[in-house]
Amino acid sequence: MGLDMYLTGRMYVGEWINSKDYEAVKGAFPQIPWKISGVSFEAGYWRKANHIHKWFVDNVQNGVDECEEHEVSREQMEQLLSVCKRVIADPKTSEELLPTSGGFFFGSTDYDEYYLSDVEGTISILEEILSPENEEKYRFVDFYYRSSW
Repeated sequence: MGLDMYLTGRMYVGEWINSKDYEAVKGAFPQIPWKISGVSFEAGYWRKANHIHKWFVDNVQNGVDECEEHEVSREQMEQLLSVCKRVIADPKTSEELLPTSGGFFFGSTDYDEYYLSDVEGTISILEEILSPENEEKYRFVDFYYRSSW
């Protein structure tokens, strides 16, 4: 029980019905008799990182925390990455740039090593997605944030 947070990547593959890529995806799931229209994958996962959750609520969900899925743009991920890097560079800015948020089983609201560990983990997740080397890999992927508690 507690705050679980997911960043999911989703790629539509319908337009590739006759391509080798589609055949590879379909081949990975031979037990499915239907035409595969998309693939989803976990791009990021956090547990009780309430400061990261608050950022998503404020910047992606228009301030409404309702445990529903919301699309996250590349620009929003770049903004979060920038904020996280600024916090790591100067942890004294944590409360101003990436404040914690209390809630039912949301975890600690202290600005401690666990807080910074979640920020570093977020940087790793976002750098993987946003790195120029992976631009082609994620070119047709849409990303979504969802939380539950």
